[in-house]
Amino acid sequence: MPIYEFHCGKCGEDSEVLVRRTDWQGTPCPHCGSTKLEKKLSVFAAANADGMAEMPAPACSGNPNSCGRCGTA
Repeated sequence: MPIYEFHCGKCGEDSEVLVRRTDWQGTPCPHCGSTKLEKKLSVFAAANADGMAEMPAPACSGNPNSCGRCGTA
């Protein structure tokens, strides 16, 4: 079963809940018990063949010293 992230419309808390994908509606908030949960868009991690996740390059700020990538070709 996947873990989903939810936001409770009653208490305002965010939670991770292990539920079946089709059966999540009606799941109670672990903080207040309300069933007014809204599914959040979750961020996930990925790994390459070596098992190491590659982080995306930071956006260019225009400052050559800000990320260490400017001038490295």
